[in-house]
Amino acid sequence: MVAITVEASTDTPADGTSAPDAHIAALRGRLDDIDATIIRLWQERAAISQEVGRTRVAAGGTRLVLAREREILERFGAALGEDGVQLALLILRAGRGKL
Repeated sequence: MVAITVEASTDTPADGTSAPDAHIAALRGRLDDIDATIIRLWQERAAISQEVGRTRVAAGGTRLVLAREREILERFGAALGEDGVQLALLILRAGRGKL
């Protein structure tokens, strides 16, 4: 688990919000930044994966390489547990479509 520290004073800010409210707002701003990055990377990964599939098929290969998908599932599972496996399944589907 990664701890994130966003500086917030214990005084009431000039805008009248409480220190906890300001801290929560700062944390939510960071979450929004992370979400935007995840979305951008998700779209980039899906586009690259689709290009890999098209290139493989054009070269006479299969659209899917199950050993490669298994590697990805194992990598995500090892790093994130069962939720990582579910995330990897969604990521793979975004790149190749439903089976």
